[in-house]
Formats: sequence, C-alpha cells, structure tokens
Amino acid sequence: MPTPLPSPYFIAASSPAAALVGLDAGELANEDFVAVFTGNKVAVRSQPLSAVYSGHQFGVWAGQLGDGRAITLGDIATPTGPMELQLKGAGLTPYSRMGDGRAVLRSSIREFLCSEAMAALGIPTTRALIVTGSHQPIVRESVETAAVVTRMAPSFVRFGSFEHWHYRNKQDELRILADYVIKNFYPEFAGAVNPYKELLAEVTRRTARMIAHWQAVGFMHGVMNTDNMSILGLTLDYGPFGFMEAFDANHICNHTDQGGRYSYANQVPVGHWNCYALGNALLPLIGTPEEAEEALDVYRPAFGAQLDELLHAKLGLRDTRDEDGALFDAMFQLLQANHADFTLFFRRLSGLRVEDPSFDTPLRDLFIDREAFDAWAATYRARLRAESSDDALRSEAMNRVNPKYVLRNYLAQVAIEQAQNGDYGGVHKLLAVLERPYDEQPENESYAALPPDWAAHLEVSCSS
Repeated sequence: MPTPLPSPYFIAASSPAAALVGLDAGELANEDFVAVFTGNKVAVRSQPLSAVYSGHQFGVWAGQLGDGRAITLGDIATPTGPMELQLKGAGLTPYSRMGDGRAVLRSSIREFLCSEAMAALGIPTTRALIVTGSHQPIVRESVETAAVVTRMAPSFVRFGSFEHWHYRNKQDELRILADYVIKNFYPEFAGAVNPYKELLAEVTRRTARMIAHWQAVGFMHGVMNTDNMSILGLTLDYGPFGFMEAFDANHICNHTDQGGRYSYANQVPVGHWNCYALGNALLPLIGTPEEAEEALDVYRPAFGAQLDELLHAKLGLRDTRDEDGALFDAMFQLLQANHADFTLFFRRLSGLRVEDPSFDTPLRDLFIDREAFDAWAATYRARLRAESSDDALRSEAMNRVNPKYVLRNYLAQVAIEQAQNGDYGGVHKLLAVLERPYDEQPENESYAALPPDWAAHLEVSCSS
C-alpha cells in the first residue's frame, strides 16, 4: 500500500497522456486526484502491488531488486488495450532494501518531462500522467523535497523479471510469466512451434529499433541495466538521461558511470548484451542455445535497417544508394571532429539549398573547421542532385523528423529550480514546448538555443 505524504500538491499533468486513459488533464489538479496520485487515497477498485525482479547492473549480476519505490495501482481499459498506472515515489515496498521508497522533486520532474518529450518525438516509451509534490524532506546528497510521478504503460515487466526466476531455478514461475506476456502482449506467438523463441526474437527486434531511435535523436538513457529494459521495447526508467549537445560519440551522460559502459556509442552493443541476458533467462523454455542464438541474431539487422531508414529521413533522402553509408559515416566524423550541436545540425541542415551555398551560414557556423564542412556539404549536394531533390519539399520533410526542441539538461534544470522555489510555470511551459518538438514555435526560440556556458557543469547521476 502507498504511504501518504503530508499536504500533497499538484505540479503538472500531461494532456496527451490523460487522453490515453480517458481523463481530463484539467481536472487532475482536483484534491481527490492529487490524493490518489500521491498515494494518500486508494481508489475503490484499486489493488496496489509491487513486482519483484532481479538484474544485471553495470554488467554485474545484482540479484533481487524489485519495485523499491514503484506501486502499481491497477490498469485502465483503453481503446488500444489495458494501461497500467504506477506511482513512483509512493513509499516503502517489500523490495525497498535500504531505500526510503521515495523520489525527489528534481528526478520526478525530469522523468515526467522526458517521458512526454520522448512520446512527442515518436519514440517508444512509458508515459507520465501527473506529478505531485509534498514539502516532506527527503535526504539524498542534500535534503530535498518529496514528489510522486504517475507513469503509464501497458506493462512494466522487464528483462529482469525473467532473470529473477531463471537465476532462482524457478522454471514453473518463469513459464507462467512468459505465458502471461505472450497471451497479453504477443498473442500472435501463442500457437507457434516455439513461442518462447518467437518472444525473444520480437523483444530483441523491438529493443534494437528503440535504440536506433535513441541514436537518431541523440538520446542517452544513462543506466541500461537489464532491470531497466522493457519487455515491450519501451524506454523505461528515466534517471540520469541526456540529449546529445556538442557531439561526442563517447559522451557519458551519467556521472555515476565512470567506466562509460552506457555512453552514447555503447548503447548499441549494450542493448544486444541485454537481449543476450534475456535469452539466457528464457533458455530453459526455448530449448537449445542454437535456437536462442537464432532469435538474438535479429538484433543487428533490425538496428541497422531502422537507423538507416531514420538517417535517410533526417537527411531528406528519398531513395537508398550504395554510397549513402559513406556519406553518413563522413557526417558523423565531421560532427565528432567539430563537436557540433547534434540537434541544431540536423534542424539547420533542412535549410541547405542545393544550388545556393549562401544559405549555409547558420549551419556552417556550428563548425570550427568550415572547410571540412564545405567538403562534406559538396558531397551531400551531389547526392541530392542525383535524385533531383526539391529544396522546399525536402526541407518540409526534414523538419517533420528533425526536432527543433529536445529536453536539454539546462532547460530541465531551470524548470526544476523554479519548481523548488514554488513556481511550476516553468514546468508547464517546457512541457508545452516539448509536446510540439517539430514545430517552429517562434515565440519559444530561446528553448532551441545552444546551451549556456554554465550548463557544461551540470551533472546527473543515479541518485534520485
């Protein structure tokens, strides 16, 4: 059962998320909703639960973990199927270990904003319905205040949910869980010759595609432990995440990750590694290592095909040609050498005109080595001419897939500091901007600016 917080108050709610479960976001500030979504009141038909799972953390087997501060209230029927509602930060559970079961305002606002920002970007993700707060002090590196974020997903089952039963040699429970997931989320595999192999292959495929979306938008999860990997291929558990700014393929967004296991570049192989951990857990059901390997072999082609499709769209290329891989590689080498801003590069690239380099100035200014940019741009222009690209049509198409607005750390930090002083207007405004990431929004131009100098000193870690 949730543990009540003193004098809970409303911070923000997501209208798109509320609409998914038939609620009006405008009503969520009402006292009854605030009480339910803080854990101070349990709805009549709700039967709260917390789930056990285990996991590999930073590549090391960590044993039993579980929902140490997450409490599922139940699910709501929607036109697309049941949607679970889960409180994060609502107090102690049987799996809290040495923790207090709470979450702080800082991390709750970050998860709330990023869940909805990712959804608006079209990236598979859990959703965030509402975030509430309380002035109850919570001790982390310093004393902060409590908050609860209500997140939503068809299921919160994780890779680690299967690892838990496998490592305890509980094959009956392992099979029950796998059959539940297949019945409710992958019913097309129920009649397969080897449904568990098909399950592993599809989860691996979804995971690969999800990570391709991360790479294409410059998103870094920060803590890709197997207990943070969704069996539905959703981005799950927003902690020390970050969006790439000055491009560095080896960038580490999580200050705790001193070895760089979860750097931007490493997300791709680590995703595959995590699928192997799931395959190992499912092996008693699948049968042979060879069959599990066949299922896991879908990862690289699925990732490659998805990223290739996304990069073609980001560069406004209508067809696929043999030389495109070299063009993409040269582009990333150029970004790496100049540490150009990732989001602004792709957004400004839409303004390039095939026959008029004078329009390149805003894009060119992102690079220290302008001559290197000019050389790459010449190759890109030649590629555009080869398919008779139309500047206006290409620009419009590119702006539909290259966001102008992402949740930069400094934007989140400004909104958080305002909220810590009792002003939640910054959270509301930032949410509204992020809900339309591809629109120009000239009135919000400042939200698309390069980060200020002080932002270079921001650090995010696993502490929340």
